[in-house]
Amino acid sequence: MKRGAAALTVCSTSFVELGRAQQKALGYPDLPIAVIPHPFGIRTRDELRRIAGQCADDIARLVCEPGSRDPAASPRRPSPAARAALIEAPDDADEINRLFFERRWCDGLPVVAPTAGRVERMLRHTRRAPEDIVATIAPGFGAATVEYIAINAVMAGCYPEYLPVLIAAAEAAATPEFHLQALQVTTNPAAVWLVINGPIARRLGVNSGGNCLGPGAWANATLGRALRLILQNIGRALPREMDRATQGQPGKYTFCCAENEAENPWEPLHVERGFAPDRSTVTVVGALGTWNMNITAKDAADVLSMIADTMAFPASSDYVYGGAPWLVLSPQHAHVLHREGLSKAEVKRRLWEQSKLLASRVPGNDFGRMQTGRRAELGEIGPDTLVPISARPEHISIIVAGGSGTHSVYVPVSAHTRSATREVMLSEQMNRDRYHEAFIAK
Repeated sequence: MKRGAAALTVCSTSFVELGRAQQKALGYPDLPIAVIPHPFGIRTRDELRRIAGQCADDIARLVCEPGSRDPAASPRRPSPAARAALIEAPDDADEINRLFFERRWCDGLPVVAPTAGRVERMLRHTRRAPEDIVATIAPGFGAATVEYIAINAVMAGCYPEYLPVLIAAAEAAATPEFHLQALQVTTNPAAVWLVINGPIARRLGVNSGGNCLGPGAWANATLGRALRLILQNIGRALPREMDRATQGQPGKYTFCCAENEAENPWEPLHVERGFAPDRSTVTVVGALGTWNMNITAKDAADVLSMIADTMAFPASSDYVYGGAPWLVLSPQHAHVLHREGLSKAEVKRRLWEQSKLLASRVPGNDFGRMQTGRRAELGEIGPDTLVPISARPEHISIIVAGGSGTHSVYVPVSAHTRSATREVMLSEQMNRDRYHEAFIAK
């Protein structure tokens, strides 16, 4: 250990509970916390200088106190248990739900009791061992074993054959580019949206058509909910504790759909990302919400113009940091664009150009944030600078989904996240079924 090495946590007033919870999760519950008064946005420069000076003094003092210590002096977090422990639970469904709610194991909706029998049936649909660690889930860095994923899947109401999709989703959510730590603790209303591609979507009945982002499909509802329970129960992102969303959004209960590949005039998302058409994938997206765009235009130029104008709003964090937004095009709009000879890459390029935001539309402190956030990429930004929504056109993602109608959906994302795609690895039985279905189809 280096002589004099020490550690502490620095956070603003609104994030003290998060700081304490994450310290505990990482195995350092007693580290001191230096607290910065919140909010800063309404402070004058003189006030900020005074606050900064006080904070520097507090940090220096806390580092010298006995409670501050080298983080290498103890393990970062305890080793996870290989298998989940059994608990005694009441037989009555109402009492089970009361128990789960009191222990903060649910999302506020009724759950299916994860009995040993139900979990065991779920585990038969993967080739992986129950104790295999699929990922560690931020911000609590809990070990997402196959069994723990299966338990949350049962609670959400998933059928056993859904398990491989959730294993792939957990794996994708834990990738560095997805930046789950930021998504789980942000004040943004970030929700993790699952986009499912390939044969598995049809086999499981994941809705890709009318109302695909709404209610009515068991697979959509339970898969999205199961991932949320995994993020909460394994990642410990409990609302009002580590999850610091100012308002949140309904998508944090469940957010899942499939791409409507049958109505897509271009290559589907998973093929665009390098997977064979007969492979199945799940993609995780850090979505901030959905904006409906009712566009009755019949030519490509007008459709693109209205979409680009929707994307370009001053309060978007995508323009501050350079994001990676998503579009859910209705089959009608996709065919309008394709009919006029536009590839998906060309649609992205035109939207990237047309959605550039005049920097002067971003006022006050947020203009300064944008200057700082995009300086390395764009150089000095002045009032007349046209700021692109992302660093490159290909950072805009497009899927085709939904039913008939003139509605498409814009999905802004949390700016520091990048979507991640993983292949769904089927069990031996599901693979046999898949090839049998293909043989029958021929």
